[in-house]
Amino acid sequence: MLTSQLPSRVEPYKLAARRERLEGLVALNKLPRLAEEAGDQTGDCHVVLGFGVDAQGRREIRGHLQATLALPCRRCMVPLSQDVSSDFLLGMITDEALAAELPASHEPVLVENEQLDLLTVVEDELILSLPQVVYHDETECHVSAEQLVSKTEGAADESASAKNPFAVLNALKSSGALKGKK
Repeated sequence: MLTSQLPSRVEPYKLAARRERLEGLVALNKLPRLAEEAGDQTGDCHVVLGFGVDAQGRREIRGHLQATLALPCRRCMVPLSQDVSSDFLLGMITDEALAAELPASHEPVLVENEQLDLLTVVEDELILSLPQVVYHDETECHVSAEQLVSKTEGAADESASAKNPFAVLNALKSSGALKGKK
């Protein structure tokens, strides 16, 4: 079933029994936890979800999502566009204790009262798909090349000795001014 906007809640067991396929969009600005992790977003996430039952009788969801996010560069903090996509396999469970029974290939998804919140599922997968670190190309970054280069060791040693906070104590000690004082 192709929909323009993915429904927020579904009955996944019925969809799995009929081997339904949902495809649609989720507005990125409706995902508050994603905004906490990656900043405010605009646009949509394209989602494809295939509901089914595997050979062992487990109800599962095979999914794919794709979005373009504006993520801050870790050097200059100016956002840049980053394509994010994920393929995932979810095993439906009714109790968290049943998660241990799923094979390692399946991630558990909790179905409560035969309802599944698809927005939460999509948001979780997007957050898990975020890259660890995002940088502009050095030629496009708003931080200059000089700011990216660290000081040489010789320059660091000179500045460290010039700003030694204990230099005054060392001078007093060598002049004998501290003798006999406790």
